Amino acid sequence: MLKSKKIAKFLTPGHHVHLVGIGGVSMRPLGLVLKGMGMEVTGSDMSDSASTKELMSNGIPVAIGHHASNIKGADCIIRTAAAHNDNPEIAAARAAGIPVFERAQAWGEIMKSYKNAICISGTHGKTTTTSMMTHILMEANLDPTVMIGGYLPLLHAGHRVGHGDTILLESCEYCDSFLNFFPTLAVILNVEADHLDYFKDLADIQKSFHKFASLATFGVVANGDDPHTVQAMEGIDYVSFGLRDCNRIHATNMCADWRHFDVICDDEFYCHLDMGVLGRHNALNALAAAAAAWMMGIPGEAVSDGIQSFHGAGRRLEFKGKFHGADVYDDYAHHPDELAATIEAVRSIGDHRLVLAFQPHTYTRTKALFDDFVRELKKADVLVLAEIYAARERNTVGISSADLAVQIPGAVCCETLPEVTDYLRTHVREGDVVLTMGAGDIFRAGEALFSEK
Repeated sequence: MLKSKKIAKFLTPGHHVHLVGIGGVSMRPLGLVLKGMGMEVTGSDMSDSASTKELMSNGIPVAIGHHASNIKGADCIIRTAAAHNDNPEIAAARAAGIPVFERAQAWGEIMKSYKNAICISGTHGKTTTTSMMTHILMEANLDPTVMIGGYLPLLHAGHRVGHGDTILLESCEYCDSFLNFFPTLAVILNVEADHLDYFKDLADIQKSFHKFASLATFGVVANGDDPHTVQAMEGIDYVSFGLRDCNRIHATNMCADWRHFDVICDDEFYCHLDMGVLGRHNALNALAAAAAAWMMGIPGEAVSDGIQSFHGAGRRLEFKGKFHGADVYDDYAHHPDELAATIEAVRSIGDHRLVLAFQPHTYTRTKALFDDFVRELKKADVLVLAEIYAARERNTVGISSADLAVQIPGAVCCETLPEVTDYLRTHVREGDVVLTMGAGDIFRAGEALFSEK
């Protein structure tokens, strides 16, 4: 799709490919996979990090900082979504006539060489479900290649370069990037209004997911409990999963905290799940992973063992430690629906005061979903807001976290993360649950609680 036909001739042994933004969560594993394919790989990133050090230790030269000279000798360029045409390396490549491709195009071409290409998509839950599926595939001894948009303790990374015939990828809809993929099995967890800086509205997003599902050559697994997903799948032959028994794959004998249940596939017992993570949303994630495994013919025992061994991915309701007798967690949630699911999961821990430090992610999302954010943030007992994390944007819509604070009684707004930490230090009580939440760097405010002031 898009330009994938052109990229194929460059992703062969002996070609030199340069990755702009190579330290990113999906760029780093891409570089390692391409290196393993016999290509000469170089890269650049804005800053030195554990990721760039890992790449260099694997024989991939990484330049720190973006300069036109970094692309010398490259046959093609692959860029992260954050690198635009004004990037010095991208501009130099375009001027020299060196082809420039997107990260998703490269992953799409790579997955064509695998018998099984499992793509996990959805507005929410992609990282957790991809992580659960990784545990299952490892239990089934399928030796998979994996790309996850987060850290998985099992892998000590967010990726794995395997030697089996299966590749598993977290597949994002932003900018229609997953339409560059070639899935044999497509999984759709849910469809909600998000990334409205790119998509026009929910209907536009649904069209994108419909196109993605239509790419699958073996099958589609989709959430039959989510009306937006059901609408998006009109005309698609898919296997439905969900908590309701009208779905082909559903839960039965569910316990009160959502962690223990049986999985039924086509009216027959498939496996029993004992989850190491909390929340109704994670029960749905586990059902999606089980449905995909069932479609692949993986024994139920491997699914049970894989799910039982999974205790969360990085920044997904991750327990960070105790501060003055309070439990401190961190979560990546940055959409109102994700906030709702995470807060519900935290409430299931017990009757504790919830101290929430939230950092909105992007100005356009905050503006478009403002009322929904206000509704969910009011559920905290104590709320401190960090300033909006800009990510790829400039504030052209004229909004700030202070606008949210005005609508939420008792909310406090802080301009810097150290101020958030100071507020938490002075307001957290023994027995509280402290939750830092957002897709930016809000986790630093929570981690700072454990260092000397």
